[in-house]
Amino acid sequence: MTKLLVNKFLRAQVSSLISTIVDFGITIFLKELCGMWYLLSTSVGSILGGITNFSLGRQWVFNAAELSMESQAVRYLLVWGGSIFLNIGGVWLLTSIGNFNYLYSKILTAVFVGIFFNYSLQNTYVFKLNHENRERTSL
Repeated sequence: MTKLLVNKFLRAQVSSLISTIVDFGITIFLKELCGMWYLLSTSVGSILGGITNFSLGRQWVFNAAELSMESQAVRYLLVWGGSIFLNIGGVWLLTSIGNFNYLYSKILTAVFVGIFFNYSLQNTYVFKLNHENRERTSL
């Protein structure tokens, strides 16, 4: 791996950590302090964490702010939808069927989805630059 790729990967991990703090903070606040159902709390946390991650990814991780936000947003929404589905499904599976505490379920699911789904698709699809025309790849 080149230094540039390592730097991008590390920035992505910091962005993911910040987004996760937003996600978990909202989830815990809504579940523990507001008494919301754990899946609704997880959903709201995931949405706000996703908005944070898109903004950081576009501006800082992938340095893609000068390119079409609309096409990035559409691709991000597709990936994000899959991510939300996997996160909610994983939390439900581990909590309801596996009898894990919802926070342990959320941590395990977030790590798995973040490593194997989010970063790779954001890097190769959402923010991928087509170097021939300096435009984002199409859907």
